Amino acid sequence: MWIVLKGKNKEIDFLQKNLIKKMGKDIMFYIPRYKTEIFKKNKVVTSTQLLMKNYIFCYHKNFKKRDNLNTVNFTKGLEYILKGHETNQIQIERFIKYCKSFECEKGFIQPIFFKSLLKDFGKFSSGPFKDLSFKIIEKQKNKLKILIGDLVTTVSDNQRNIYRPI
Repeated sequence: MWIVLKGKNKEIDFLQKNLIKKMGKDIMFYIPRYKTEIFKKNKVVTSTQLLMKNYIFCYHKNFKKRDNLNTVNFTKGLEYILKGHETNQIQIERFIKYCKSFECEKGFIQPIFFKSLLKDFGKFSSGPFKDLSFKIIEKQKNKLKILIGDLVTTVSDNQRNIYRPI
């Protein structure tokens, strides 16, 4: 059974190690990640970001038993377990499968994932427009026509432009 855990800030790896100690090596984790590029001191720096911030998906066959969930509840590095995982197994599996369909060979989610989620507004996560919000005027096959403030521009789909919906 899949559960969704919220880890304490910057303690996801610590949480994983503690869960492996408690539940054994047959526990599985899914933590969707993507790469961003930021400019620092005239250099391009690549960093890895968690798609769901502090949330991770965790699978173990024994999570169906309440005793095992209570054991997980008191794991160091864990804030809480999201409720409703028993009734939402199909949705959790569907989401994981959807995320995996956008992964590259190295396991990182590709930027096209974010384009599929965009509706009206977005925010750049990397590149020269980092942290700027925009309104989508028109979606085209390989580019977006957007409005940033009073500026209308076109942004192509490439690895440098990562944006997310807001």
